[in-house]
Amino acid sequence: MQASDRFNINSQLEHLQAKYVGTGHADLNRFEWAVNIQRDSYASYMGHYPVLGYFALAENESIGRERYNFMQKMLLPCGLPPEREDD
Repeated sequence: MQASDRFNINSQLEHLQAKYVGTGHADLNRFEWAVNIQRDSYASYMGHYPVLGYFALAENESIGRERYNFMQKMLLPCGLPPEREDD
């Protein structure tokens, strides 16, 4: 593998990370990664009607109420962010 190949791969990775937020980057911390995973999961549940219906049936709620609950959970899926230490 030559240096130009490595540069090309890195530039493609940077492009994907800029285009898709959930792919992460080098400075992504554990909390931000978990928030991305949770939000992606809730969005997938709402986007796939049979899965949304399954959750509604399992929790004995209407599909509209379940969709609303998922949207509310997307606001703070992992609770408040931890306080950062400023160096």
